[in-house]
Amino acid sequence: MTAPGFGIYVHWPFCLSKCPYCDFNSHVRDSVDHDRWRTALLAELDHYADRTPGRTVTSIFFGGGTPSLMEPSTAAAVIDRIAQRWTLAPGVEITLEANPSSVEAARFADLAAAGVNRVSLGVQALDDASLAFLGRRHSVAEAFDALAIAKRRFARTSFDLIYARPGQSVADWRAELMRALEGGTEHLSVYQLTIEEGTKFATLAARGDIVMPDEDTQAALYEATQEMLEAAGLPAYEISNHARPGAESRHNLTYWRYGDYVGVGPGAHGRLTVDGQKLATRAHRAPEIWLDRVAARGHGAHADEPVGTTERRDELLMMGLRLTEGVSRARLRDELGADVDMLLDRRKLDRLVGAGFLALDDRALQATAAGRQRLNAVLASLLG
Repeated sequence: MTAPGFGIYVHWPFCLSKCPYCDFNSHVRDSVDHDRWRTALLAELDHYADRTPGRTVTSIFFGGGTPSLMEPSTAAAVIDRIAQRWTLAPGVEITLEANPSSVEAARFADLAAAGVNRVSLGVQALDDASLAFLGRRHSVAEAFDALAIAKRRFARTSFDLIYARPGQSVADWRAELMRALEGGTEHLSVYQLTIEEGTKFATLAARGDIVMPDEDTQAALYEATQEMLEAAGLPAYEISNHARPGAESRHNLTYWRYGDYVGVGPGAHGRLTVDGQKLATRAHRAPEIWLDRVAARGHGAHADEPVGTTERRDELLMMGLRLTEGVSRARLRDELGADVDMLLDRRKLDRLVGAGFLALDDRALQATAAGRQRLNAVLASLLG
């Protein structure tokens, strides 16, 4: 059994502008008091360190928002405080998300000096018209320049792309993927564009101003992605994530393997096992309210929510079946104290196995390639 690890997620909620497809907890502000934010992040780290003594941190992830807008001294202070309050695993993975603009790329040297050893670039598209449609502030040329700088500064790099954009053909997408592969990376996250409630794109779609590809086109785009990246030596290890063997995101694997992780910053979620009880933690979303609460009581979290056995089972399977490796029987026993036959309705399971959507053997329960392509429906059938 592969241990899920123990991660620390640090949320930086600020962006220069809000992308029209984004429903993340991100905000645009005219100014940010960096000293106050640094103090608050350190205080909330201390709060969670007091609750999880003796743990070994296998990964740290700065997400957002746009954490490359954070002052490098803040990243350094956060990393140093984590090292003081917990034990860092040898070769700990420390990732920071960044936009590939020339302004942010100029900070890469200082971020690397702060301790960041992996960067994830939000490239999103490799043609300028699509970047404008997606509300991105960089050009394709800037993206490739930033990728080249990142590869010089950091031990590991990744970048994101969004596909199934309005009007995108399979041929267009294949050409874009080829450009991405020519740019060179060990890890690629490839997400299908979805219309999220409350976003600008949701308003445009409701008016009929943008029309998404039909299901057949979406499926063809997904299949082309799997085929091309597998052939290039970056097989899928998760529904939307591809990597050369050994280059998988260790932090995200902690989520997908249902490990414990601390969530720090406004809106951050966590999962912690304390005295044998799985707890869900959640911070207040609004940045200014979170900041005031940390100043008043040392953290901005809502009350813990115990995670019951059925909910733990559902969360473990919803996360783990996204992975090509699936969910090991050993992991089920370790987390829930029971094996597949005691946790699931065997008739439903056998039906999904027989239909070719799930596979079960002595080692693990896995979603097949067909099952991962329609995982929401598979999970609804299995757990409903």
